[in-house]
Amino acid sequence: MVFPMTKRRVTPLVTALVAGCLFAGAPGAHADTAAGADGTPSAAGAPRLGVDLDTVTIPELQTRMARGSLTSTALTGAYLWRIRTVDPTIKAVLRTDPTALRQAAASDARHRRGQSRGPLDGIPVLLKDNVNTRDLPTTAGSTALAGSPPDADAVLVTRLRAAGAVILGKTNLSEWANFRGAKPTSGWSAVGGQTRNPFVLDRNPCGSSAGSGAALAASLSQVAIGTETDGSIVCPSGANGVVGVKPSLGVVSQSGVVPISAEQDTAGPMARNVTDAALTLAVLAEGRAPHAGDPLDLAAASARPGGLRGKRVGLWRLPTLGPDVDALMTRTAARLRAAGAEVIEVKLPYQERIAELEFPALLSEFHRDIDAYLATRQGPRDLAELIEFNRTHPAEQTCFAGQELFEQALVAPPTTDPRYRQTRAELKDLSRRSIDETLAAERLDAIASPTNPPAWTTDCARGDNDVIPSSTPAAVSGYPSMSVPAGFVGELPVGLLLMTGNLRDGELLSLGASIEHHLHAWRAPRYLPTVGS
Repeated sequence: MVFPMTKRRVTPLVTALVAGCLFAGAPGAHADTAAGADGTPSAAGAPRLGVDLDTVTIPELQTRMARGSLTSTALTGAYLWRIRTVDPTIKAVLRTDPTALRQAAASDARHRRGQSRGPLDGIPVLLKDNVNTRDLPTTAGSTALAGSPPDADAVLVTRLRAAGAVILGKTNLSEWANFRGAKPTSGWSAVGGQTRNPFVLDRNPCGSSAGSGAALAASLSQVAIGTETDGSIVCPSGANGVVGVKPSLGVVSQSGVVPISAEQDTAGPMARNVTDAALTLAVLAEGRAPHAGDPLDLAAASARPGGLRGKRVGLWRLPTLGPDVDALMTRTAARLRAAGAEVIEVKLPYQERIAELEFPALLSEFHRDIDAYLATRQGPRDLAELIEFNRTHPAEQTCFAGQELFEQALVAPPTTDPRYRQTRAELKDLSRRSIDETLAAERLDAIASPTNPPAWTTDCARGDNDVIPSSTPAAVSGYPSMSVPAGFVGELPVGLLLMTGNLRDGELLSLGASIEHHLHAWRAPRYLPTVGS
């Protein structure tokens, strides 16, 4: 049986992005659900909130909290209950914050005094476990960092706390953000084991932000934070049927986040709807240096019906992801055209050369940046010590033993080498031109492509089956991208990846909200044990 797709009213983004004000929204009418013995959601024993945690938005929650008909304490308690009862099936959450209910009570007191700090006040947030927290371990999935917590919060965590968000806990991830072995298995770490895809449990959740994507699909938090170097926000969002935003490089501070490459790394919000992702990004981006005409300050229209009329979207098909995905893109294009958008088929230039250059550049950058990060933590002090740690600790070898990427990075040219500098300069030039020239040639508002193939079967011996080129142009250029649910291939979600020009994050969020409204492709997972291959 296929659950009906849920149609969600999407609220305008302008006010939230410019002023951080609350939207008016009709509260949901359903009780939240929890898991039965087989992991399938069941209402039995669930806390009664009067809202459907699968579909409720932050504005709807804030409306209820302002009225006094909902508290952050009750909301946080409901998510903690779901983590206790549902998460053992998918293993997305590494640990919860023992202070979460105290944080929620403080938010409730602010709401009673009429001193709410904005849209995220009292909203539970899960953090990927490569984001530093001063009071919780930050491991990047490795037992090498499983000792004392970092000395200070990451800047983005400081901003979330200042906005009143409830730090609910930490999510599992692909160890070292999938930058360790040549044949890694996404969603596996020595600290957290293997995260499963909530839609089909033997399928992979994709990308290094696997735990964040799976947790949101299972409604274990209202929003989550992921990180991306190339694909690790958008792919788990697509594969788990949620929304993920990779901001323009520099919009969100990377200070206090375990790195791969300062030239490509960024954190970003993941949520079950674009509205919640936009509100979270507005908080994460607070304090950034303004630019003249910065679209983060000038986000245009919303997802009202007709919001796609006159929009021009380039469709980059990527038939290598299979005929079922390509057929879904054909159906998606037809729906966008029916909503008034013009969809023009495009091919992005320079992709083969970008693919040749990216990995060598990342090796040099990883060696530089991981050495700098490890120097701030207890445990291995540099990459050479980390390699030796993995060789001597069996827990690090229980899914795959290889650390070929570490070993290659150790001997890669330093970032002071002219060969490296030439590589990164060419990468930046070609990746930006690939997007800019395509946008200009067809006068496009954005470029769309499939985010992911249907999730593959998780297999430690084989490793991932995730060569997915759609994320690379925006990742390498530092331009914004986002994934919104596009539909399903059988029981498995596929996302629509949207990308556009540098610092046009607000415009991209607005377009994504309109597309989400017209596709309304979200649905809750069914926790199926397996399906036919």
